[in-house]
Amino acid sequence: MRTLISTGSEFERLAAYSRVVVEGDWVFVSGCTGFNYKTGAISDDPVEQARQTFRNIVWALEQAGSGIRDVVRARVYVTGRDMFERVVPVIHEHFAQIRPANTSVICELVDPRMKVEIEVTARKGGG
Repeated sequence: MRTLISTGSEFERLAAYSRVVVEGDWVFVSGCTGFNYKTGAISDDPVEQARQTFRNIVWALEQAGSGIRDVVRARVYVTGRDMFERVVPVIHEHFAQIRPANTSVICELVDPRMKVEIEVTARKGGG
């Protein structure tokens, strides 16, 4: 059984995706960024963006009955090597104990204000 979870954002509607898809025990969280989904604001600081990204991920996982300790796979997208060096300590704070499989990519993101985007896959009750 598939469950779709949305923040209600206009972008999710326009781009035709769900913030979270739950399929059985699996939780797939779409790429989260440093936007505060309630206010629409985003910091220019990549470290604060990474922190907000993880707040968004934790919220998404909780909506699906999961948690950060249940993450088994992460994909990290950053806009430059210098950005990766700045956000990796925040990634470490959240993943050091669980050490999910991870791929990190340097790329251009949809909105030029975004410096980091992270997507995760989790298994309910895995941690």
